[in-house]
Formats: sequence, C-alpha cells, structure tokens
Amino acid sequence: MKKHDIQAEFKRILAETTAGRRADLLREAEGKRWTRRFVPDERLVLLGGGHIAVPLCKMAAMLDFAVTVVDDRPSFANYQRFPEAAEVLCDSFENAIEKLALRDTDYVCVITRGHRWDGDCLRAILKGTYPSYLGMIGSKRRVTGLLGLLREEGYDAADLERIHTPIGLKIGAITTAEIAVSICAELVQHRRGLPEGEGEPCLEQTNTDFALLRFMAESEEPAALMTVVETRGSTPVDSGAIMAMDSLGRIYGTIGGGCGEAEVMTEARRLIGTGRRKLVEVDMTNEIAEEEGMVCGGKMLVLIEDVSA
Repeated sequence: MKKHDIQAEFKRILAETTAGRRADLLREAEGKRWTRRFVPDERLVLLGGGHIAVPLCKMAAMLDFAVTVVDDRPSFANYQRFPEAAEVLCDSFENAIEKLALRDTDYVCVITRGHRWDGDCLRAILKGTYPSYLGMIGSKRRVTGLLGLLREEGYDAADLERIHTPIGLKIGAITTAEIAVSICAELVQHRRGLPEGEGEPCLEQTNTDFALLRFMAESEEPAALMTVVETRGSTPVDSGAIMAMDSLGRIYGTIGGGCGEAEVMTEARRLIGTGRRKLVEVDMTNEIAEEEGMVCGGKMLVLIEDVSA
C-alpha cells in the first residue's frame, strides 16, 4: 500500500473526527471488504452541576462521552467537583450554550436547579442547531407547564416533542446515583439506535484513538496497519480493533495485547517494506490457549497491511 494513499485516507479521517463527525475506512483482501468506522467520543453537555450531575458525569465518562459541565455557581462548576469532565464552564447557561456552539452530534441534559433556568436553557438551545439527544429533568407538572409556555412563545411544537422528558429510562430510580444510571441507560439506548448509514456493514469496534490517527496521517516511517476483521468465540477485542507499528516496533493502538498481539506483530515485521497485505488467523482456542497462557478461547482474523513510503 502506498504511503501517500493511506496518509490521505487517515488525514481525512483525522479531520472528520476532530470536528466531531464519524468517518469510515474501507479495507479489502482476498475478495472480502470491511468498513472500519471511527466515531469520536460524543460530547455530552450537562446543563447544571447539581447533585445528579456528579454521578452522571462519572458514569458518562466511563461510557466514552466527552462530558462538559455548565453551571453559573463557582462552587458547583469546578474540576474538583467534576474530575472526569473534559470541560467545566462557569457562566450563565445562555452564554455557555452560545460558546459551545452545539452540534447535531451532541447530547444535552438539562438538569438545572429550577424551572426558570430550564427555560433559559431550552430557549437558547432551540434557537440553534438541535442536538442529537436533548433531555430534561423535572416532574410531569413542571415539564408540562414549561413546554406549554414555550409553545405559547412560538417555539416549534415538533422540536419540543423531541425532548426526552422526564429524562431517563423508567427503572424505578430514586437515589441520585440511580437517576444517573437511568439517564445513562437512555443515552446508550439513543446512541445504539442511531442509523449506521449506507455502505458496507461496519466492524464492531468504532472507538477513535487519536494517537493512532495522527501517526498514520503524519508519519513518514514505513509501518504496518493491523485490523481485526473477524472474531469467533471469546477474544480480547471485537472486530474493528486496530493497531499500527513502525519499523522500530513502536505501536499505536491495540488488538488485545498478550500472545495474540505479539504473534501478529511478528508477522507485521516480516511484511513491512514488502508492499503486501495478509490475513492472519490468531488461534486462542482452549487447548492452545492453555499451552500459551492465554485467557481467551476464540479466534481472530487480522488483516495486516504494509504501509511503505
């Protein structure tokens, strides 16, 4: 594979994912084709830094959301309170929403301390780009009253109906942590319900490793690109796991570590500089796994591609 060709592909992917958009990489070998989708961490904006926001921020960060917390009170909007947050803004909700320039890929939870601030948030949001997910906390009476007021003010009824409210899945949540679980469950439900788009079926793993993307887009060194394209049984990663290695053995990303990854790296070293690509099966079935000290018991099919200068 020519270096400038794959560089161009990864430069495109890096630009798209940096802008918060999904990007696809098409690979093929031996008459088969695969699509590796790169999905950047979705931005989750928590409008309100109260008691529910604390466990919600922690849980959402574990789910690979890039969390931004907004509150107009310094004692609530700080990194000591939200160490897992990617960004904490202490400002009025209207100003913060304007600065954030919400995108149609964003997730927004309106969890302020009262009806007045909820209204301020929704008015600011509805004037701009509608986020992928918009949820608001509140009792049925409070929510009904606020949405009725916004309709009277002329806000689009269809936009108001798209708001997830009361926020979260109905799981009988009572404590703040339980409410955070219900909200996170709804966020995941929304994420997994989004259309995959047209084209080839996508490999399972879609995470974005920016260090790998930058290496593939910018490095002039000969390298090998390794992509898990199929899995069977118990394996350390899903299809779509991706890793790059340069001629000095420096690696970016992972395809699971351990003996299986080492086996693929050995094949990759042989391939660098040849201009070839190769499908390699890593066997981790129980008998072999026991002999080699592997903890998994399945098989991975890995596409190894030389990326030459």
